[in-house]
Amino acid sequence: MSRMFMEEARSIEVFDECDILVVGGGAAGHSAAIAAARAGAKNIILLERYGYMGGDVTGGYVIMVPALTWRTGSFVRGLQEEWFTRMKDIPGAVLGAEKGTYGSEKKEDIEYWTPIWDAVSKCEDSTPRVVRSVYFEPNQLKIEMDKMLLEEKANIRVYCHSWASRPIVEDGAVTGIVFESKEGRKAIKAKVVIDATGDGDLYAQAGAPFAMDNDRKTRSTDTALVFRVGGVDFRKFFASANKSRETFGKLIGGLRAIVGHGMLPLPTPANDIVWFNNWISPMNCIDVKDLTYTEFLVRDKIRDVIKFMQDNAEGFENAYLYDIAPQTGVRCSRRLKGEYIMTPFDYAFHREFPDTIAWHSTICRINDSAPIEIPYRTILPQGVENLLCPGRHVSADSIAIDWMNLIPQCVGTGQAAGVAAAVAVTDGTTVRDVNIERVQDILVDQDVPLPRHPKTDPYLEDLCKEFDYGHYTKLSKMAAEDPNQFINYRQP
Repeated sequence: MSRMFMEEARSIEVFDECDILVVGGGAAGHSAAIAAARAGAKNIILLERYGYMGGDVTGGYVIMVPALTWRTGSFVRGLQEEWFTRMKDIPGAVLGAEKGTYGSEKKEDIEYWTPIWDAVSKCEDSTPRVVRSVYFEPNQLKIEMDKMLLEEKANIRVYCHSWASRPIVEDGAVTGIVFESKEGRKAIKAKVVIDATGDGDLYAQAGAPFAMDNDRKTRSTDTALVFRVGGVDFRKFFASANKSRETFGKLIGGLRAIVGHGMLPLPTPANDIVWFNNWISPMNCIDVKDLTYTEFLVRDKIRDVIKFMQDNAEGFENAYLYDIAPQTGVRCSRRLKGEYIMTPFDYAFHREFPDTIAWHSTICRINDSAPIEIPYRTILPQGVENLLCPGRHVSADSIAIDWMNLIPQCVGTGQAAGVAAAVAVTDGTTVRDVNIERVQDILVDQDVPLPRHPKTDPYLEDLCKEFDYGHYTKLSKMAAEDPNQFINYRQP
């Protein structure tokens, strides 16, 4: 039996009150706050446990945003694309294929973008083509995310260094949160709360159903601690390391022998800086022992990794440690069981939803990364009111979560949550009964393409129809012919 300590009851000061409270300033939460303000909300609080915005994007150094396009169509736009539009004129801040190049199948374009991981499609059932996957400098993005909030300072109050510890639930509805800071324990009351913690910290305690049985064949049970190495020539390294499968295999095998887990040197916007991503499995992303283990394990081997690369990899002769991500890289822990749960069949078949809030190309090979519709119900918890749950803890099964918890999907669902909260507050409805058509109209006005919407460029839907929504792949055909064989193939 666990030892227990009985905490005495005490009164907690109500620190502030608002219409919309966003908990977590990562990709989802930052987007929710900005979108809500632009949708007309006037009284918003954004609570963040660190001293900066972006979460894994800026603090975990997940410095690549994949699959913003499919073929020649730009599907993932809105606030996600705005990040890069705002930074494009800053030297060294952004690297990604632009319009006129993404979708290209030309040999010279494929050769140029192949060294840039995920910048060329990988589906074996179609011709390789350039994809807009954007690499960025995380510290520049930190600055830009601050600027976006400062532009809305009349409507958004930001409190950093504040960790939400539990929701306040009254009669089945979340009416605020309790948070901890250097000032002690305090409370914030709100009409609508957005759980953008990434791990479902609030919805789990509020009583919403969730799951944690993440498929070990996916990356969702992996942690990481990313670090960057300077003084390199990445294109020289790539050309040398990829001369043959054997050459590349020896290099990656050598890294694994040193660190004991998967590790891969990847590009950045600057050719002389490389980031080392890693995959430590199986780990629980909300287990403090696993998180601590990850931090110490990776840092203990960084010097050995750099020495190995100096000795064995062309382009790394003058390599040195540039920096280490300030926070642990986490991929998935809790998954919401929302009013709709995404599954691999949503990728294997074309499905239309009346409450679609995002239409995203992804990294899923089932449909050659073609756009899929994400319904509002994936961020709407069962059995709990006044709460929305966008981000990497979105409602998806143990397999589909692997394609749903990446940065673009966090931004997209976060932007939709912010707009929905603003509409609900303005109209005096609950987020469950919100006018979804009005939410969709505002999202499209915020540069979010949505299918079947009169303001969305019809070219995008025509493109999907022309190429059968990517359902020419072997996996998609397997699902159509034998659903049981398909799902057994996808599961352990």
